[in-house]
Amino acid sequence: MDAASPTVGVEEEFLLAEPISGAPSPRNVEVATAAAEIGIDLQLELTRCQVETNTAVHTQTSELLDELRRLRTAVAGCAEKHGARLLAVAVPPAVPDAFPVTDTPRYRRIERNFGMLAHEQGLCGCHVHVGVPNRETAVQVGNYLRPWLPVLLALTANSPIYRATDTGYASWRSIMWRRWPSAGPPPFFDSIADYDDMVEMMLASGSILDTAMVYWDVRPSATFPTVEVRVSDVPATVEETALLATLIRAGVVMAQQDRRPPPRVSAELLRAAYWKAARSGLDGAGLDTLTGRPFPNHTLLARLIDYVGPALEQSGDLDFVTDTVEAVVARGNGARRQRAALHAHNDVIDVIDTLAAATLEGCY
Repeated sequence: MDAASPTVGVEEEFLLAEPISGAPSPRNVEVATAAAEIGIDLQLELTRCQVETNTAVHTQTSELLDELRRLRTAVAGCAEKHGARLLAVAVPPAVPDAFPVTDTPRYRRIERNFGMLAHEQGLCGCHVHVGVPNRETAVQVGNYLRPWLPVLLALTANSPIYRATDTGYASWRSIMWRRWPSAGPPPFFDSIADYDDMVEMMLASGSILDTAMVYWDVRPSATFPTVEVRVSDVPATVEETALLATLIRAGVVMAQQDRRPPPRVSAELLRAAYWKAARSGLDGAGLDTLTGRPFPNHTLLARLIDYVGPALEQSGDLDFVTDTVEAVVARGNGARRQRAALHAHNDVIDVIDTLAAATLEGCY
């Protein structure tokens, strides 16, 4: 494992929506079958209105971006064949009272144990895996990344509209997701043994059913030799997903090179910073997790880029990051786009159309 240039892979979760009403479309099995016929292995999520793509591992941002483009284009075509639209959106803008749960033994067990939480999901995130030498390194890297997680959430916020209403939050997914007992801001762990003890307690208590239900926003992957960062809404565009992955990979590099101890940001301060990021998104104020002082999220994002700058220069990604951030700030992330679409005509179908276009923006 090259600590200076680790591998990166991305999982993107998508909503399937009805073309006319925009309501969630329970066709994930059909879409996954169509994708398999063209060589794409889609993952089925908890509800039948979701699918997940998985990239290969990459060392070059340009190659990752190309694969993200190909996957979105191909899966959107599979969805269209089965009367659905593929949307990169983190909560369904138009939703029923409950979502049908995907019929697998594991998901039915989750349904039995967690009740309505399983039926009010339809939440779509983006998970970034970065290669690390071992699980101990993954835990320590997570400690360094903890202070920056609210900034990444604000950057990618893409879920302000729910039940055809502006929730007042840029990332409503983040608010809803934290109802799960193992989700949200990760604790500070002194070691992998400390981490494993906590997971064992949650298993014994029934607050999780298996290690795949450790939903903290940074965790050692349960299946890969990686640290997995799960804080983000699924970004509206492929460029924003590649930006997220590039920033996280650079953060992992810097964490392994940092000779200072990781900052022990308190759980209370981190939760407050999460709430501010979810509420305000990229366009509002956030909290500096090291001082507890409010700053515009643009400023906090600039500080993150300064921190990971040496790693971005080393990988050749600094220009991509600065150019893409400039474009996102000028154009708006998914949250700003959705709100503009809703408030233009007060019609949720305009939001669906905007999301469908953004999902394939820059793809081929």
